[in-house]
Parts: sequence; structure tokens; C-alpha cells
Amino acid sequence: MERLFFMLAGIYGFLGVALGAFGAHGLKMRLEALPDAAQRMGWWETGSQYHLIHALALALAAYLAGRTGATTATVAGFCFAGGVLLFSGSLYVMTVTGIRALGAVTPLGGLFMLAGWVAVTITAMRLGVPG
Repeated sequence: MERLFFMLAGIYGFLGVALGAFGAHGLKMRLEALPDAAQRMGWWETGSQYHLIHALALALAAYLAGRTGATTATVAGFCFAGGVLLFSGSLYVMTVTGIRALGAVTPLGGLFMLAGWVAVTITAMRLGVPG
């Protein structure tokens, strides 16, 4: 899992930067004529921020999984990977399409992200990480 999670972290990081840049430059011009453009840009920016943060979190989970072999670190990796897809992915699609019903998926992605952080915390507690 360590290799898979590191690869996904790299892909997610690349996509997070690319999508953030697209949102700041290309998307803004395409949405400005819409009455809810500011709200849509807010969705995109939120998705992009959480995307990048959790790309790094996925790298942390990969490191912990490889170094410790802890199941909770693997759980964290899957939670972060799924959380980005559901949380950020739903916000990106909602921004582009305007389909607000997709907003129902966003909190599920957030729960996955939260579960990932809980799993990282449990991993640290069980292993007695120095500090």
C-alpha cells in the first residue's frame, strides 16, 4: 500500500496544483457571466485547498504504512484518497455543472477525511510516536 499511496499522493498533488491554477485563471473567466459565479468559485477554491492538504496527508499515511505496517495507517490512506475524490471531486463537478444535488456527496467526503485523521491519530497513539 505504501507505494500505491505515495503514487496517489503525487498524482493528487499534481492535480491539486493544476486544478487550483485552472480555477484561478481559466475557470474564473468562464463563470463570471453566471449570477452565482462567486459562489461557484468559492466551491472550487474550497475543493482545491482540501485537495492539496489531503494529497500531503496521503503521503503521510503512505509513510506511516511503510514504516510501521499499522493497519490504521492503511485505513488513513484509503480514507484520504476516497475523501479527496468525494469531497473535492463533488465540489469541482458542482462548480462546472451547477448541479447542486452533488452537494449531498461533499459531506461524505469530509467524513472520510476526518476518519483519516482519526486513523493517523490512533496510529501515533499505538506506536508511541516520540514528541
